[in-house]
Amino acid sequence: MLEHVPHWLGHALKGVRAGADKLAIVQPELGSFDNLHLASPAFANGARLPVRFTEDGEGVSPPLFWTGVPEGAERLALIVEDADAPTPAPLVHAVVWDLPPHDGELVEGAIQADGKAGADGSDVGRNSYFAEGWLPPDPPTGHGEHHYAFQLFALAAGPDVGDNPGRGALVRAMAGKVLAAGLLTGTYSRGEAPPVRRAHSARTAPA
Repeated sequence: MLEHVPHWLGHALKGVRAGADKLAIVQPELGSFDNLHLASPAFANGARLPVRFTEDGEGVSPPLFWTGVPEGAERLALIVEDADAPTPAPLVHAVVWDLPPHDGELVEGAIQADGKAGADGSDVGRNSYFAEGWLPPDPPTGHGEHHYAFQLFALAAGPDVGDNPGRGALVRAMAGKVLAAGLLTGTYSRGEAPPVRRAHSARTAPA
């Protein structure tokens, strides 16, 4: 949808961004928590998302895996948000509730509409377009680099959120229940050259 925004308009809106301070993982009501490891075999943390996971490609969700889920966790929850969307709040690209509380993975394309629940008991909730499933990254042309925050939460026992939960319901249910969380960021942009990320070479001491 946003691929049709003219380049001049995207560029004019470059400074209009939701802000990383509005991401779910930094909301104070969640309390303090330990870290868990969240990663993808398809892209490194901070790297550009492959096109196939975006609106410019197949639009499937990327594969994810995680380790370090603490003892005592009752469920996991995943929220994916775009902190750079030109909207008052981050754009929600995916919500998954009630993932099994242990180290695990989501395979490529796993985040899709599942009705009331998936085979493992998890429930794919509503994105910002009020639809179940993965909302492929679709930044305005010329708006600059967007950062997509994949946030995984290990949760203690708490209230359920019903069928097809949205981001707001999840954050309210997670308040004070987060035992550990992991963050993985992928980037994407349109209408400009992807940023060059230089590798830092190791310096050796002179002989």
